[in-house]
Amino acid sequence: MEDIIDIKQDVKQDTGYESIIPQDEYLTAGIHIGTQQKTKEMMRFVYRVRTDGLYVLDIQATDQRIRLAAKLLAKYDPQKILVVSARQYGYYPSEMFAKVIGARAEIGRFIPGTMTNPKLHKFIEPDILVVTDPSGDMQAVNEAVNIGIPVIGLCDTNNSLGNVDLVIPTNNKGRKALALIYWLLAKKTLEERGDTITHTVADFEAEL
Repeated sequence: MEDIIDIKQDVKQDTGYESIIPQDEYLTAGIHIGTQQKTKEMMRFVYRVRTDGLYVLDIQATDQRIRLAAKLLAKYDPQKILVVSARQYGYYPSEMFAKVIGARAEIGRFIPGTMTNPKLHKFIEPDILVVTDPSGDMQAVNEAVNIGIPVIGLCDTNNSLGNVDLVIPTNNKGRKALALIYWLLAKKTLEERGDTITHTVADFEAEL
């Protein structure tokens, strides 16, 4: 019973706001579940602190930031968008996101020099970077800063935002949360281009 009460308390009772999908679907995927640590920069995206010490993210802010990120991504040549994920549960959804919008994905260990060393066989020259976790994807973030391209970051409560230009506050560790975030980002990016998504959230979910 406590868990049910907690979930209900984890969302703002704002009947005037219409989210991309029903707010219950955000909660079911655990988008809002942060960590027991928080950075000062992420506090503006925190809705409350639960009795178990977990910081809860404001899913309305998440929803709004997905829309903003999609508007931005839709302005770029898809082939010049790079999506990276060093986090294992982010491998599959980030690859699916890249495939659906026509971008490029680099998963696993990010090879130093990928964006800065033209002699490297995997050298890429993107115009914008999307990272699954600014901490785990720090090498890619640093190279993006080095070459002067914007960074969109999926950020949990414990992330530092120093080199992130557009934050999407979310649980960036959970399998279902990452699948939903990347699906929503793909859906809204395609809509901004005047297209529609033909995949479901389940198509973005990594296997256990």
